[in-house]
Amino acid sequence: MSTHAPARPTYAAVLRLPHARRAFASALTARLSYGTVSLAVLLSVTRATGSYAVSGAVLSLFGATTVFLMPLRAPLIDRYGPRRALPPMAALYGALLCALAALTWRPGTPAAPIATVAGLAGACAPPLGPTMRAVWAELAPEPGMLARAYSLDGVAEELLYVSGPVLVGVLTGVAPPASGILLSAVLVVAGTAAFVTAPALPGPRPAPSGRWGGTAHGLLTPVAVAAGAGLALSGVDLLVMAFASRHSYDTALVPWVLGALSAGSAVGGLVNGAVRWRAPARVRLGGFGVGLGLVVAVAGLAPDLWALTGAMVLAGAFIAPTLTTAYLLADELSGEGTRTRSGAWVNTAVNAGSSGGALATGLLVGRLPLGVCFALAGATALISAVGTLRRPGR
Repeated sequence: MSTHAPARPTYAAVLRLPHARRAFASALTARLSYGTVSLAVLLSVTRATGSYAVSGAVLSLFGATTVFLMPLRAPLIDRYGPRRALPPMAALYGALLCALAALTWRPGTPAAPIATVAGLAGACAPPLGPTMRAVWAELAPEPGMLARAYSLDGVAEELLYVSGPVLVGVLTGVAPPASGILLSAVLVVAGTAAFVTAPALPGPRPAPSGRWGGTAHGLLTPVAVAAGAGLALSGVDLLVMAFASRHSYDTALVPWVLGALSAGSAVGGLVNGAVRWRAPARVRLGGFGVGLGLVVAVAGLAPDLWALTGAMVLAGAFIAPTLTTAYLLADELSGEGTRTRSGAWVNTAVNAGSSGGALATGLLVGRLPLGVCFALAGATALISAVGTLRRPGR
């Protein structure tokens, strides 16, 4: 399926691309806001309302407007360019986060205004990840270099989602939880302001001809696989907790098991970027998705938590390659002026799958044997990936 090539570009070569480090560093600063904001909102709303049910509903509303409206915001980036489109989004998003922090700073605020402001804030969240991937496509048009840039971007983004909650935890040890929301606002506004001044950013694009500038039917392939991966992975989080409880392990070990999943993903992403693949992106995407689904499906057969941890490392090795290849395939299928939009659809699919998978798994755990739940979680990734191995014309 692959071979190594001696002239493979390095990660250092990616960072040496003209203006890449400035754009990447500022984009990561802004994107760290998305790693901090969810936990900060959850803790702040819980403290303000005294209700876990209300905080869960507010966080779901915030996440839904952030994720499902992203494909509507992304075309503005393609059409007007990030320099014109991102600052108003970031400023409005930051202002609404500040308003949300003010509402949740002290207990006693009614749930309705909190939910309203949270929903509006999510609707304005700038699509920073898809925009940065579109910038990589401009900086590194050569396929090998672009694949490595996407791998680097994916691993860095995953580290943001690991370090963000830790940062909020440290901050809330000395300040009210709403301070985490303020931190998220500062990160996104300051990071975006630095990002849009980077020389690497492209200008406005001509409007694509027709309703869609790329192959809309073909784009269903990376979107479906990304959604299947999101479904499987969100289910795994709950299933690992259930596994530890049913086998009488200390649940404090669960974060370490999930950390092994993230570590495997980071290693898998870096290795994927270091290989020159001969197979086309569509075939690679199918292979990675099938691998992810199979490992998750059989993980429920693990005899103990240590074996499950090993299975999670192996499953993680397929996560970053699956998502990175989905973004690469979406980029291949996108037309001029639709790169950000195409990447946003893949990003939305991952997050939508995660939301749906958590809900479905929560309903199934306790009603079905744990092994069956693992098998069903793996099947979602497996089934969505198998279709990519068929001939494209079918």
